[in-house]
Amino acid sequence: MKVKKLIVMAAASMMMSSTLLADSLQSAIDGAHRSEKHTVRDEFRRPYETLSFFEVKPSNKVVEIWPGGGWYTEILAPLLHDNGHLVAAHFPPQEKAGYFKRSREAFLKKLAANPEIYGKVEVTSVHPPVHDQLTEPGTADNVLTFRNVHNWTKIGIDQLMFDSFYEALKPGGILGVVEHRAPEGASKQYMKDSGYVTESYVISLAENAGFELVESSDINNNPADTKDYQQGVWTLPPTLAMKEKDRERYVAIGESDRMTIKFVKP
Repeated sequence: MKVKKLIVMAAASMMMSSTLLADSLQSAIDGAHRSEKHTVRDEFRRPYETLSFFEVKPSNKVVEIWPGGGWYTEILAPLLHDNGHLVAAHFPPQEKAGYFKRSREAFLKKLAANPEIYGKVEVTSVHPPVHDQLTEPGTADNVLTFRNVHNWTKIGIDQLMFDSFYEALKPGGILGVVEHRAPEGASKQYMKDSGYVTESYVISLAENAGFELVESSDINNNPADTKDYQQGVWTLPPTLAMKEKDRERYVAIGESDRMTIKFVKP
């Protein structure tokens, strides 16, 4: 009877912990600090389902890779504010490329404008081989990257990036990857030109770094995405590279078809 009672108590504790996590995550997503241009994309990026799948907890140390304008930072920062630690591994400040420089400066300005939300965010740099340490090795619970792999493939640093993820994570730590998904069999050149990457290629990068595949999810699938556009993935929202040409068609398709994959560091 005592054993049965302990099992019931443990199950109840787990349910309560799960409920608290769900409430904390939803509260961060619903936060009034989030910009309207970001919240309208929730239906395509599905932050609640995605972060839950990647096992992000309020007490975790999470490294967000190349956060850009801070779409996910707006959710992760308040979620981790009290009991966790968010590291934003952005472009290096010495980066000469105009876009990289402007993006980092805008990100820092965003954080500085709302210290109540972002005051505890640690900003580091990653762009191997010169900048290849995201945080102290073996200290992160989660490393997360959203729609970045195609950029690394195009400039030839994708394997180096995955190697740096492996170094940053604790044993048992989770790597979460969301990326535009190319049809299997697509060439490397297609991936570089279109912004879509095959799921098998992403898995190979992770496994070459030492990760083990845990699970893939259909959270961010979009079967309406035909992946054959003149301007690649940037033809679709939110970029809409074709501007007014066939705009209604691309808006109706929505954002890209994306893989959502979870790996673990053994």
